[in-house]
Amino acid sequence: MNQNATREQIVAALRAGHSVYRINKDLRADRARIRAIRDELGLATYVPREQTRTIEDKWRLYAKPLEDGHMEWTGERGRTSGTPLLSFKDKHHSAAAVAFRVRTGRDPEGYAIADCGMKHCVAPEHVEDEPGRTRNREQLRYVLGGRQRKDRCVHGHDQAEHGAYGPDGKAYCRECKRLAKQVAA
Repeated sequence: MNQNATREQIVAALRAGHSVYRINKDLRADRARIRAIRDELGLATYVPREQTRTIEDKWRLYAKPLEDGHMEWTGERGRTSGTPLLSFKDKHHSAAAVAFRVRTGRDPEGYAIADCGMKHCVAPEHVEDEPGRTRNREQLRYVLGGRQRKDRCVHGHDQAEHGAYGPDGKAYCRECKRLAKQVAA
């Protein structure tokens, strides 16, 4: 390795926040020498910017606002489902779950999805977790003149456990729906 890079050049590169690897590549200086100078000056080791960004900051890089209040995802997606994903610290996260966290400050209970009608919308105001969707859909049911859901479905399933509401506010039984899918398959 070329030892002719001056100490001043190495110090300037370290103070500019460059990594030992980059300084080694740019100045062709010995890495051990660069580390020794860094330690002598009491400078912190290089931390890549990606590791210092929060998941919410990274989410904002890929969530693009549309004119109608929705947000489209320009980042990574699931291969088969097309679900917006966000890789952060070696894990995949649902972009909708991060949008929910941006709005509420907490992680969602169950799946977080947009209930606005736009597939894969990631606008924080449009994303709800399961309890939020249930509450909103039940309220819609009442606004549209629907009655309170019965305690049991026609097949006797407890609706406190298996009851759900569709986007239109109509009540249905998740267990009946699951059993119907099994019969159809």
